Parts: sequence; structure tokens; C-alpha cells
Amino acid sequence: MSNYISVAIDGPSGAGKSTIARAIAEKLGYIYVDTGAIYRTVGLAAQHAGIGSKDAAAVVALLPELCIDIAYDSEGVQRMLLNGRDVSAEIRTPTSSIYASDVSAIPEVRAFLMDMQRNLAISHDVIMDGRDIGTVVLPNADVKIFMTATAEVRAQRRFLELRQKGMETPYEEILRDIQYRDSQDSTRAAAPLKPAEDAVHLDTSELGFDACVDAVAKLIAERTGR
Repeated sequence: MSNYISVAIDGPSGAGKSTIARAIAEKLGYIYVDTGAIYRTVGLAAQHAGIGSKDAAAVVALLPELCIDIAYDSEGVQRMLLNGRDVSAEIRTPTSSIYASDVSAIPEVRAFLMDMQRNLAISHDVIMDGRDIGTVVLPNADVKIFMTATAEVRAQRRFLELRQKGMETPYEEILRDIQYRDSQDSTRAAAPLKPAEDAVHLDTSELGFDACVDAVAKLIAERTGR
């Protein structure tokens, strides 16, 4: 049995999981693990190899060639390394989002990355976000939260986020991508997006950042006694 605390935050793309989880991890001194970034890194490797996102056989054949690592910078921000190269910026494009959704539906990819995710929870207090953390990756997590928001709100958030990074992607394109990911993630055969039976639901559509952080921090304190 691990003496470390694990917090699982699941939900669809753009619900605020990463932003909230990162803030809570910094506040509590936990390690933040963005599992979506790990799948995005596999997707990026497939892109670089000229492999289609739905070409499961080719993606699986690529896995033995990949060395994927997680590092943390001086501010505690998670960085993704692909074969020794920092690809943290490259994995944040709309195309990478589609690739991440498609490759994450491949059972062999999920198995390939499972140990990496679980080992972090064995050796650290973690806040881990994704789509199947509370149901598959960390089914015994101390705290499980299912975070969501309307597709329109999530698309607007992503639109503003990309604009701040100097990327002018039309809102309509982002909304289509989010709706596509919602459909793919919730209907895939391998670990579909769904709330754990004992997860607390949190709709962030009309909540500000501080209110979300307060709600999650309060829930963790209630469930863990910390």
C-alpha cells in the first residue's frame, strides 16, 4: 500500500482539468501529471513518422522506437520529452489534439504508457488528469473528480488559450475538434471517457478559476484529512 495521496481528475478536453490540477498541485506540493500530454507525445511521434492517426498497426509498430519521459522545470511545469527532445510546445496544436484522441483509443498504446503513469503515483503525492484516471489508471485514487463544461464554453477557452500563444485558429474549427474528441473519447472500446462511480462531478461552465480551485482543494481536504 502506498502512503502517498493520489487525486484523479477526469473529463473531456477543455474542461479546465490541466489548469486547475496544476494550480492545486502547486498549492499542495503534489506532482502534477498531465496524461493527455503523454498521449499527445505518442501522436506527435506518429505525425513525424508520416503515420495516419487511425493507422493502429503502424502506430503500434512505432512504439518500441519511442523513448518518452516526463521532466519538470524550475517552476514545476511538466515538460514532455520525445527521444530526448522537449516537444512540450509542439504537442499543443489542434492537429495534435486529434492525433492524441485517435492513438489513445489503441489498447497497445494505453498498455505501453500505463506503467509510467502508475509509477508516478506510487512514488509521489500526485494530481493526475486525463480521461480514464479514476476508472482505469488509478482506480483506488483517494479522490476522484469528473470535471466538465459545455462544448461551447470549452471551445471558447481553447480559442483564447491558442490566441495568447499567437495561434489564430478559428473558433468553429476548435469547436468541431472538441466535439470530435468528445465522440471519440466516449465511444472508444479501450477505457472510454466516463466518470468513475465514486467520482464527484464538477461543472466548470459558469465557475471562475478561483472558485474551481477552492472547490477542488476543499474536496481533497475533506477526503484526505490534509
